[in-house]
Amino acid sequence: MSEKNSQEIPADIAKMSFEEALQELEQIVEKLDSGQVDLDQSIDIYTRGSLLKQHCEGKLRSAQERVDKIVGKNGNLSVEPANIE
Repeated sequence: MSEKNSQEIPADIAKMSFEEALQELEQIVEKLDSGQVDLDQSIDIYTRGSLLKQHCEGKLRSAQERVDKIVGKNGNLSVEPANIE
């Protein structure tokens, strides 16, 4: 990955859909917010949550790229965000 803080996404996360990853991320946030997990477990699930977040962001970037369209103006190509409202 190109970002300094990014880690390799594990295969089990990489195969998740955006919705699946987001659901697991929400469950992790609930566990951490509850205060019912010990420190070591908190660190482990926080790390997994970080990877899930990174995966979700990648899925969103990919979706945005698919939605953006290439337009030609005066012989120059540029990218214009799609109007999806």
